[in-house]
Amino acid sequence: MLVCEHVEQLRLELDAHRRAGRTIAFVPTMGNLHEGHLQLVRLAKSNADVVVASIFVNPLQFGLNEDWEKYPRTFDADCAQLDGEGCDYLLYPNERDVYPNGMSLQTRVIVPAMTDILCGASRPGHFEGVTTIVAKLFNMVQPDKAIFGIKDFQQLAVIRKMTEDLCLPIEIIAAPIARADDGLALSSRNGYLTSIERPIAAEVYRSLQLAKHALECGRRDFHQIEHESQQHLVAHGMRIDYLSIRRVDDLEPATASDRNVVILVAVFLGNTRLIDNLQVAI
Repeated sequence: MLVCEHVEQLRLELDAHRRAGRTIAFVPTMGNLHEGHLQLVRLAKSNADVVVASIFVNPLQFGLNEDWEKYPRTFDADCAQLDGEGCDYLLYPNERDVYPNGMSLQTRVIVPAMTDILCGASRPGHFEGVTTIVAKLFNMVQPDKAIFGIKDFQQLAVIRKMTEDLCLPIEIIAAPIARADDGLALSSRNGYLTSIERPIAAEVYRSLQLAKHALECGRRDFHQIEHESQQHLVAHGMRIDYLSIRRVDDLEPATASDRNVVILVAVFLGNTRLIDNLQVAI
């Protein structure tokens, strides 16, 4: 695997592949890789000839009092894992290269739809930071395909919308949620959980399963179903950010006539924010 710290070096490498007619898949990450990230790389390999990953902990998507400074940086271990999966190139830029004029003067990419609800409501400016950095990375790498995990369901929906609205010639491929044996969605932030909190965290997935079972049994009292799952989480010591049943297509609140819905949840367990989701055909 070749590590490229500068975009110009990566572009030279990828130009040769394009001239040879090879397809390029891209996996953007913030590092601190786990099995979920590696599954993205495997999916990229199965969908393209050349795989590019990136590691950049993007300060623009972290709000005040969030965990940018303490976000784990594990570059050497990340490189070893990517190399072991057969990743071809790693883009590892520094903040100066990504934001050469500073973040305050950075041109922003704003998606007006789906960004002020759910995670967008509790993390103002977060999705503006996400879409800005993803647009920049797409321009740096210019891939044919890009792989994103379904765990960040709202992020995936927003990136799809951005890609469509900006007419970017990139196919967005969604990867299934990678889970631990007890159902907890794999996340870099799981490392913040204490040994006592970690088994409790599995109740996040169980709360989604409770809601899914109610929907599959024919119930359409969505607010009551949400309340019951929220109470399950509160009973296990979690603080609710949201637990909401939404339409898959636009993340608007589900109605009785909707057939494809997604249950989305965000909670705090101790100081750790956990998110998850589960899609249901009803």
